[in-house]
Amino acid sequence: MAQWDRLRQLPAAYTQQLHELYDRDALPMDVRHYLAAWIEKQEWQRATRDYDYATVLFQVLLENLDIQHSRFVQEESFLLQHNIRRYKQNFQRYLEDPCALANTILWFLSKEKEILHSAELAEQVQFLHVEQEVMETSSQQDLERKMAGLRNEVQCMEHTMLCLEEQQDEFDFKYQTNKMEAVVDEAVKREQIKVLQLLVNRLDECRKSTLSDLNKLLDRADDLIETLVKKELVEWQRRQQKSCIGAPDNVCLDQLEKWFTCVAVCLFQVREFLGKLDELVGKVSYDKDPVKAQKPALQRRADTLLKDLLKSSFVVETQPSMPQGKGPLVLRTNVQFSVKTRLLVKFPELNHSMKVNVSMDRESPQIKGYRRFNVLGTNTKALNMAESQSGGMVADFRHLTLKEQKSGGGGKGVSDISFSVTEELHIIYFNTVFELKGLSVELQASSIPVIIISNSSQQQSAWASVLWFNLLSLDTKDVMFFANCPTAPWPQFGEMLSWQFLSATKRGLNEAQLEMIAHRLFGKQQSYDNCKVAWTKFSKENPPDTFWVWFDGILVMVKTYLEDLWRDDLIMGFVSKGKEKSLLKKKQRGTFLLRFSESIIGGITFSWVENTINGEPEVKTVQPFTKVDLCQIPFSEIIRNFQILEAENIPENPLLYLYPNTPKDEAFGKYYSEKSGSNSPYIKYIKTKLMFVSKETRRKSSCPAVTSGDISS
Repeated sequence: MAQWDRLRQLPAAYTQQLHELYDRDALPMDVRHYLAAWIEKQEWQRATRDYDYATVLFQVLLENLDIQHSRFVQEESFLLQHNIRRYKQNFQRYLEDPCALANTILWFLSKEKEILHSAELAEQVQFLHVEQEVMETSSQQDLERKMAGLRNEVQCMEHTMLCLEEQQDEFDFKYQTNKMEAVVDEAVKREQIKVLQLLVNRLDECRKSTLSDLNKLLDRADDLIETLVKKELVEWQRRQQKSCIGAPDNVCLDQLEKWFTCVAVCLFQVREFLGKLDELVGKVSYDKDPVKAQKPALQRRADTLLKDLLKSSFVVETQPSMPQGKGPLVLRTNVQFSVKTRLLVKFPELNHSMKVNVSMDRESPQIKGYRRFNVLGTNTKALNMAESQSGGMVADFRHLTLKEQKSGGGGKGVSDISFSVTEELHIIYFNTVFELKGLSVELQASSIPVIIISNSSQQQSAWASVLWFNLLSLDTKDVMFFANCPTAPWPQFGEMLSWQFLSATKRGLNEAQLEMIAHRLFGKQQSYDNCKVAWTKFSKENPPDTFWVWFDGILVMVKTYLEDLWRDDLIMGFVSKGKEKSLLKKKQRGTFLLRFSESIIGGITFSWVENTINGEPEVKTVQPFTKVDLCQIPFSEIIRNFQILEAENIPENPLLYLYPNTPKDEAFGKYYSEKSGSNSPYIKYIKTKLMFVSKETRRKSSCPAVTSGDISS
């Protein structure tokens, strides 16, 4: 199949690259399309070196255009007639240099082959079922196409600069030759001047065209920088905020690094093109030279775009965190923490040459009692490619500590606002200097605000502040956030609660569980979508048993003792007592479910249904188990060995079916100890210390909650 036909059948992403390739007049797409078969049969490589052969091809090309024009006349295609006639006129500029035309067509054909090769490679990868790490969205695909367009523009500009230099050399050669020749004949001299004037006119047009193309190239770069800095980077920063509080968002920087580096490389090439123009003007210039008039503004614009890109390219890839902390962004004085910065513009020649310095709160808010800290440890490192698995330019600080400054009065502020330790936000700054090819730019990155504690007992409250800030704040430099704390919409708040379980146990909360939590917070509502949670309700009301303390107590218990059961969906967990009764009363005797205690911090209980003497269903609940119990006996063994003693009856385990109808041993069997009965490693302990037996001396229609923890000798 002909090359042009194969190109036309490519997927949209590659045909877009083809459109961008032919988005210029050097070789119009119409000419390439209608003369495709002829163009692909010619020896353009030979024509770039053989003037006579190039001349023949040039004449045949014009003849083919005439034939095509006649065909359009017969078809009464007025617009196509006009276009073909204009293209033929434009090709007349190659009359004296047909080798340049051959070189241009050869360049376009080679670019077509590159597009075909990329498409074929992608098809092979797809055929082999090699999955990409990240599924590209349509916007990312659009960005990729624009990047390809920018690279093509730069490559075309390289070709244009070569042509411009060749034109200038031709003019300069003839001009210098004429100067050395002592021509007496006025007619000959006038003819020489005429030729030189034609050459300088062509050179002037070429310079104007080159400057216009450079301006368009900068327009394209400007558009891409706008997208990268104000959209892609902002979205990544928001994903990173959410990721810090448990969201399963993708925060990989490799794709952004690829895009940032692509634009930076292209802008450095534009600076080289502008430098080349300076060099050419230094050799040949004339009145009203467009380069002298337009180049300074282009230089300023290129430098401004590049500096803006570079200043945005220095980021904190991994936010500050302690090895044994509850999560990132909670730091403790005199305890080591780590943090990693990354430069998204990757130039291997800068490996180990850019030093990054760490500092704290350069402009601390004037708040009464606001603490200030010094960063201790190895607070200067070089950006390098050795500390990144993907080969990115990173500075990985692993041994930093914070020490509070001795400030006498403790920071007398002009504001009457005061924060608790766990509401006081601090920012860590990172500074470096980018120096390459004569360009020097100071760069600064900053962390998401951190909470700095001095005692491990403050960690739970500090993490609540981290959750609230990163859930609701889009301004990562707002250290005054808690002075006027916004409320959280329930859908957003509920999602954040689910993230806590998801990140800790790999299983989040379902709709029914979230509804129970909403009911606890707002009471019974038709819909909770418009409900809002205040910061005080989340973390301050009813101390010490605030909502967050209750929720976090459950989370810690599940992570420490019940993770496997939770992950296997054996624990219903968040279900109210009323809902529990309505569910169990519809089920057969011995059906039970596991739920978290609403009154005891970090407690889990189970309830089951029995039948009264009258045959009515009756729900019974055991006293909640806490870490005091769970650290001694696995919960699955408690369920397995639980018994109830009734007067004059043999002890029996009332737990038969896990809600809705799964046999107990089928649900929990894989967690049982291999030994059972008297051989169980827990049986001795159970018999002598903590026998989970509930005693009942009488039956009533409404039985009180069954208690556990009775000790039997």
